[in-house]
Amino acid sequence: MTKIKLCGLTKTSDIEKANELKPEYIGFVFWEKSRRNVTKEQAAELKSVLDPGILAVGVFVDEDPECIADLAQSGIIDVAQLHGSESPEYIGKLKEMTGAPVIKAYQFGSDDNTNKKIADEVNESPADFVLLDAGKGCGSTFDWSITDNINKPFFLAGGLNCDNVDEALRKIKPYAVDVSSGIETDKVKDPAKMERFVGIVRNRL
Repeated sequence: MTKIKLCGLTKTSDIEKANELKPEYIGFVFWEKSRRNVTKEQAAELKSVLDPGILAVGVFVDEDPECIADLAQSGIIDVAQLHGSESPEYIGKLKEMTGAPVIKAYQFGSDDNTNKKIADEVNESPADFVLLDAGKGCGSTFDWSITDNINKPFFLAGGLNCDNVDEALRKIKPYAVDVSSGIETDKVKDPAKMERFVGIVRNRL
């Protein structure tokens, strides 16, 4: 069964809707350049009302491993998702420090040779999971045929929404789908879109 991650949640109402829909994962963004950025205090408050059966993923870009470890050890996040230039050594150190699963994001573009090199990197990654994207929350898709070359369990991200997630799941078999802007209206999480997205993924099965 394809798992679901609803990312970039910032409000109690977002969490309450997630509790109703029961995705396997939700995401908190800890990156100041993102409009979805939350502080440790905000995330702690949101986590306190999150259904304990849903895993909270912390999204980071070249963050200090000590900061991520603090969030994990405080019980605010259950999984770390890395979107920067984090090396295999960094990932290994983080896993030792936190004991938490790590998702490493990789961004694909339009150049086939570059994409092939990235795919090789993905397959050699020491992360527990990889996330395949077109950019840091850019909301656009990439050539999904690239996933034919990936042999690790992956989260599919990048431009997914209620109109294309069914096509994505018909064409490829991701471990999970990851959505953020695709469940928003006017840059705010839309409960109706959240419900529709989850319903499309679940009802395929």
